[in-house]
Amino acid sequence: MPDLLIGQTLTFADDPFKRGPEAGVHDSRGGVLIEDGLIRAVGPAQDLRARHPQARVHDYGARLISPGFVDAHIHYPQTAIIASWGKRLIDWLNSYTFPEEMRFGDPAHAAQAAESCIDLMLAHGTTTFCSYATIHPASVEALFVAAQARNLRVLAGKTCMDRNAPDGLRDTAQSAYDDSKTLLGRWHGQGRASYVITPRFAPTSSPEQLEALGALWAEFPDCLMQTHLSEQSEEIAWVRALFPEARDYLDVYERFGLIGRGALFGHAIHLEPRERARLIETGAALIHCPTSNTFIGSGLFDMAGLKSEGHRVGLATDIGGGSSFSMLRTMATAYEIGQLNGGALHPAQLWWLATAGSAAALGLEDRIGRLQPGMEADLIVVDLASTPAIGQRMRRAETLWEALFPTIMMGDDRAIVATWVNGTPI
Repeated sequence: MPDLLIGQTLTFADDPFKRGPEAGVHDSRGGVLIEDGLIRAVGPAQDLRARHPQARVHDYGARLISPGFVDAHIHYPQTAIIASWGKRLIDWLNSYTFPEEMRFGDPAHAAQAAESCIDLMLAHGTTTFCSYATIHPASVEALFVAAQARNLRVLAGKTCMDRNAPDGLRDTAQSAYDDSKTLLGRWHGQGRASYVITPRFAPTSSPEQLEALGALWAEFPDCLMQTHLSEQSEEIAWVRALFPEARDYLDVYERFGLIGRGALFGHAIHLEPRERARLIETGAALIHCPTSNTFIGSGLFDMAGLKSEGHRVGLATDIGGGSSFSMLRTMATAYEIGQLNGGALHPAQLWWLATAGSAAALGLEDRIGRLQPGMEADLIVVDLASTPAIGQRMRRAETLWEALFPTIMMGDDRAIVATWVNGTPI
């Protein structure tokens, strides 16, 4: 039996960075008909009720029905170390990340962490995420098994590192290739799982490992490849010392075939002009991680400039360097960073980044991120008056965007009234 969700509906017909807020499609009394895990129809609630009298009706009143949030860059093994104090990137890795990731050789620990991360993501309205695991194959298995049990669309890969990491947290060029290929064969395209080839970043991979992973991507070009790029000034100087022959940071990846349409580059804050041009030329996606960039002190992502040049951009919490599991908080910080850069992001742009924009960055724009017939039924219902402070501001709103913005700036998991995953409420 189909389900009919009724409430305000919001989706996007285009990128609001190109078309403006008019790219948003809003119905103050809309409906979404779902069946067998897919959206079957979208339109005025009254029309859908008349055409589908057999459907189970879920009337959410004035609450907002939206595509679920899409988080394009996280580190699920860092769930337990979120909000750890006082470090910049390299010190953060050595003080917090690497000791925590050492624990993921234990499959039981990995399984518990995967469940905890998924619980928190869903509570905050995130229905798809792309994650780094650790060097341990068991860490990848644990996440995909946990996601499969809930029919969750998840992208992930074994993090590969063969140098500049502690004993017990390094693989080799060959084992990185072999483990990744085995995991890819087991999980890529199984149900709603997608494997992502994952060198952590240039400083922790030797040229031989980067070459091996570039070769693996050439064998399986339908996979994505994720890594980090130009997050902090100290990191860039380190890359320059490790790869003196490279023209710039991006050139390190380019030399080993790790650039292209399916490449996801996290952070990308301090880009050189050549890098910006080359990223456009190859169609790679940049993943903006605003709460991480401010929490670790990395810098200000040039959203206005990069989008005006035509870059593909997704949005991400980047837990645990990011300081919140909430894509609402992530949108709020993206707005604040835009203000510091002299370019305020419109609520339509922020909501698009967290849904259709991130879906497109992950190459999933034909499956998730929009309310459209044939798309997978990953939906959230958002209370636009979830706290007294938000409610009193929202009641003075004269437009949808004015009503939505207080939830972006002040909302949290209390705003998420319901979450539907693959057509099922959770």
